[in-house]
Amino acid sequence: FYIMIHLEAGGIKGEYLMLTYANDAKLYVPVSSLHLISRYAGGAEESAPLHKLGGDAWSRARQKAAEKVRDVAAELLDIYAQRAAKEGFAFKHDREQYQLFCDSFPFETTPDQAQAINAVLSDMCQPLAMDRLVCGDVGFGKTEVAMRAAFLAVENHKQVAVLVPTTLLAQQHYDNFRDRFANWPVRIEMLSRFRSAKEQTQILAEAAEGKIDILIGTHKLLQSDVKLRDLGLLIVDEEHRFGVRHKERIKAMRADVDILTLTATPIPRTLNMAMSGMRDLSIIATPPARRLAVKTFVREYDSLVVREAILREILRGGQVYYLYNDVENIQKAAERLAELVPEARIAIGHGQMRERELERVMNDFHHQRFNVLVCTTIIETGIDIPTANTIIIERADHFGLAQLHQLRGRVGRSHHQAYAWLLTPHPKAMTTDAQKRLEAIASLEDLGAGFALATHDLEIRGAGELLGEEQSGSMETIGFSLYMELLENAVDALKAGREPSLEDLTSQQTEVELRMPSLLPDDFIPDVNTRLSFYKRIASAKNENELEEIKVELIDRFGLLPDPARNLLDIARLRQQAQKLGIRKLEGNEKGGTIEFAEKNHVDPAWLIGLLQKQPQHFRLDGPTRLKFIQDLSERKTRIDWVRQFMQQLEENAIA
Repeated sequence: FYIMIHLEAGGIKGEYLMLTYANDAKLYVPVSSLHLISRYAGGAEESAPLHKLGGDAWSRARQKAAEKVRDVAAELLDIYAQRAAKEGFAFKHDREQYQLFCDSFPFETTPDQAQAINAVLSDMCQPLAMDRLVCGDVGFGKTEVAMRAAFLAVENHKQVAVLVPTTLLAQQHYDNFRDRFANWPVRIEMLSRFRSAKEQTQILAEAAEGKIDILIGTHKLLQSDVKLRDLGLLIVDEEHRFGVRHKERIKAMRADVDILTLTATPIPRTLNMAMSGMRDLSIIATPPARRLAVKTFVREYDSLVVREAILREILRGGQVYYLYNDVENIQKAAERLAELVPEARIAIGHGQMRERELERVMNDFHHQRFNVLVCTTIIETGIDIPTANTIIIERADHFGLAQLHQLRGRVGRSHHQAYAWLLTPHPKAMTTDAQKRLEAIASLEDLGAGFALATHDLEIRGAGELLGEEQSGSMETIGFSLYMELLENAVDALKAGREPSLEDLTSQQTEVELRMPSLLPDDFIPDVNTRLSFYKRIASAKNENELEEIKVELIDRFGLLPDPARNLLDIARLRQQAQKLGIRKLEGNEKGGTIEFAEKNHVDPAWLIGLLQKQPQHFRLDGPTRLKFIQDLSERKTRIDWVRQFMQQLEENAIA
């Protein structure tokens, strides 16, 4: 899209959006048709496809995406139907015991957290199997939501499985759960690489006998030899980090047990709407009290900056993560750091170390035996060390936006001010994409920024997490917003018991052209971006109420509507009516006009034949799907009124 432009077509002034295609071909789109345009949010801007005007590459891509969308919608509804058909376990709620457990939580719950907890408990007390996703920024208290759900399950003599993507995260959840349940007779065990084969066999045997209440583990929990006697709740942390096979196993469990999924990947709200009723979503966007935002600095690498940042942290009794994501040279990086800051006690941690050794290092770091940990992205999820309040990331330009956000979330887990230093090479050695990512992460250091960070990268990640990674490909091809629109339409059709037709999913919408100025004049709304925003909202409005709200807002902000603005809103209303009736095109001028019907329409043919017989001087058929009307409509107001009344008649005589 280049610019908004004023053009005169057939003596009528209008405002158009000029789009540029491959080979510099241009297309002018009238503002009344902006509902046909959606912003492309896919991968990197540089790799966004640019099609030829008039070529069929775009329609082929859209057709292919629509086929996939139909399958996704059917699968979603299938899971939903299975859940609805199976009688789940309705948990009983002992308020007194539960309140004692809540009172032992050392912090005050935030409003969002309280809402998420209530939603989870309410789901668990229903006879339907729960399938809720709790989405919250790093460190915003998702674990407490999970612990309260686990408490309710254990109180009902059910077992709980907690599934996590990494061994380190399993260890941390194990420690946290044991601390939180210390005053309760609850048996908690962990299954991961940190346990010997003998220990694992023992744990499995006891889990099968029902002697273990809460079992925490990595994907080992999904193996066929893991049998829990009476599993009532499955808690999944960061589901998108599991492989396809593991996800299939989780999906198979969905209809049978209550599932609570936790994620820090922002899930776009639009997706939530498209999926309403299929997978429940709770968003925790309010930060805990006294939590400070992480101060973020992007700097070209400088050893003095590194020394100062580390010294400042260790002198106040804190700890530092030094992220160096190259296992081959990590030893050299640690030696270089030891020379630079001899005052620091340095340890190394990465995923290629032997499990026991890595566990020992992390444990020592947790107990402050070291104050600088030189590590790889193994710390990306879940390691929670409140005294670590500085993170230094070398070659930050090599990381994606979501990853940088997750890494930054490793610090600032307490009320101390935390710092993130993103070190880069000279700007000329970085791609423009990397520079943009770093600018974005630095500008969004507010708490809860994960939701503002739902830029294309994260929206697609979040959507992929709910719908399956293979869908990310379709989103990249046709763009996120159009994909969501197709999905919403397909889900609506299936819910209403109709098979979603590919033609409907990809069809162009109704065109209305009454040959009169219909725009928001420059002297009414001078700012071009504000005009564009209102044009898009008017063109995309779904019903009469939405248009009325926009009209009220326009009058409130800019004053009485000039005629062209009134025409624009009237035409949008007519388009909504025509769309419902199955009209493809409606044209009107001084002498009458034509109505072109789609093959599947809701106009009563018997009523139409009666009209043609009664008023042959005013109506006649022009081909099998075109109705011509002859009428003196030289007055513009008369034209809109007459068309509106005629549409009203068609609506009153519509068939299902």
